Amino acid sequence: MTLLPLQIFYFEDMRVGMTETYSKVVKSSDVVGFAEISGDRNPVHLSEHFAAKTPFGGRIAHGLYTASLISAVIGTRLPGPGAIYVSQTLYFKAPVKIGDTVVATVQVTEVIEKGRRAKLLCKCSVGDTIVLEGEAVVKVPARPAASQHGGETGAAIAETEG
Repeated sequence: MTLLPLQIFYFEDMRVGMTETYSKVVKSSDVVGFAEISGDRNPVHLSEHFAAKTPFGGRIAHGLYTASLISAVIGTRLPGPGAIYVSQTLYFKAPVKIGDTVVATVQVTEVIEKGRRAKLLCKCSVGDTIVLEGEAVVKVPARPAASQHGGETGAAIAETEG
């Protein structure tokens, strides 16, 4: 299992144009696991026999599995731990197949003082094809009072798991 190293940006660190990405190869076990967790057992995701008869010609990943890769970026890299979703729009543009490498990209497009929020452009692509795009609004934690002066912005959080 590949986990993104944690990185946190506080509201005071947020700047328009900041960008983070996450790349993941979609495995059959990921899709099966997502079906178990979500309860979405649509055979287009789970049955090669069924999916072969669809316009996709084979199994595809759940759209919300692909969207969850955006959540991975938001929760671990930009803004990172402590960020809370307020809203998310999603536009599904193309299917994601088993074996595809999805690159999820999140970019800050606006920093909103009221409520310490950030507006984020969110995209997932497979090669040159955008498979999902949308916009998220997240609440970003303020820098703790003890570290208002000094401390590093965007400092990586040490992983303690072995």
